[in-house]
Amino acid sequence: MMLDATRHFEKPLTVKRLFAWHASLFPTGRSGMSPIRVGAWRDDSSGPMQVVSGAVGREHVYFEAPVTSRLDAEMNRFLDGFNGNEEDDWVARAGIAHLWFVTIHPFDDGNGRIARALTDMALARSEGSPRRFYSMSAQMRQERAAYYDILEQTQNGGMDITPWMAWFLGCLGRAIEGAQATLGTVLIKARFWESVGDFRLNERQRLVLNRLLDGFEGKLTTSKSKILTSPAASSIR
Repeated sequence: MMLDATRHFEKPLTVKRLFAWHASLFPTGRSGMSPIRVGAWRDDSSGPMQVVSGAVGREHVYFEAPVTSRLDAEMNRFLDGFNGNEEDDWVARAGIAHLWFVTIHPFDDGNGRIARALTDMALARSEGSPRRFYSMSAQMRQERAAYYDILEQTQNGGMDITPWMAWFLGCLGRAIEGAQATLGTVLIKARFWESVGDFRLNERQRLVLNRLLDGFEGKLTTSKSKILTSPAASSIR
């Protein structure tokens, strides 16, 4: 799903494509132990779609999605907006689309994952490239507590989505910063292994060196350091 969203970002988003994404998330037709409608909008046959937490009898309803009779119209409006050719800022459109989709909540399950795919798709469109070194989807998962807080605040508030957009753009900035730090570590490791390419190291030595390069914490005991006491490892130092 994520690869289709980012590799083929230029293709229109359609109902058929969304249904295919949803079916790929739930190939067994179940979410956990529960059967769900796969590749189709929810039907609310078991009651309204609600986001709920808490023990039975003390549930807290965070949000109630629009009734199913509105889904076709709401999703048509969403798709028209997402596929529009207006010269909008695609970064801003990514944030608006994410909020819009999870608020419509068109599927029985998987709405958050599909919304994150749509976010990465819109960001790929903003850059005109399927290749990005950061993942907004991964960053949102890392910050899911803050994500759910701002989402609840926005969905239960008025029409002002400024706080949501401020959080979304901040999350994007942190995703880019995190990617820069990760890439820096990767480059350091690559340069190190390039510099020692002529030395013969066994697998245990390579394992320990990689652990050290990854930021090993704790004491390097005698038993651990024995691996690094061979002539080859000494010459590296």
